Amino acid sequence: MQQMYRVKTIVSKGGRLFIKGLPFQPGESVEVTVRGKKQMKNAEKYPLRGKPVVYHEPFAGVAAEDWEALK
Repeated sequence: MQQMYRVKTIVSKGGRLFIKGLPFQPGESVEVTVRGKKQMKNAEKYPLRGKPVVYHEPFAGVAAEDWEALK
């Protein structure tokens, strides 16, 4: 079975990537796939941020009919 490891890093000047601490033996054959990560805006990352919060009956009981001890 093939092992897969995911590592996040940042491209340095000159378009170079440095990855340290890989769990492979020297000389072992590996496949490298590089995929860009989409930068998300805060609005996309947290769609409910800034939206109003409304509580309907905040002190009402919840699922009281499901408690066996109350029957």
